[in-house]
Amino acid sequence: VQLQASGGGLVQAGASLRLSCAASGRTSSSYVMAWVRQAPGKERELVAALNWSGSNKYYSDSVKGRFTISKDNAENTVYLQMNSLKPEDTATYFCAARLGYSYYREPYEYAYWGQGTLVTVSS
Repeated sequence: VQLQASGGGLVQAGASLRLSCAASGRTSSSYVMAWVRQAPGKERELVAALNWSGSNKYYSDSVKGRFTISKDNAENTVYLQMNSLKPEDTATYFCAARLGYSYYREPYEYAYWGQGTLVTVSS
């Protein structure tokens, strides 16, 4: 499966952004999806994950209550709605996928990656 992330940009603290991840290729298989971010000089952090049906979601403590992951099966697209953005949310955001039914919480568990989209939050 190929993943294409988009939607990043420069915003002020408190603003919202919605990231999109369009999947193509073997999308008929069951995939679990995640959003992973990496700030300069820091390790990758999985911030949100979704099981294959979309019924179970995981959020890291750093984004819980502010970010929402969702999917549109008809469009083969996964979204990350980011509200109340903070300067510490500044990072390159990647969408990731792996075959399976239940989500995984570690970035290394995901086999397929998009190219990343940069989110910059100014104070």
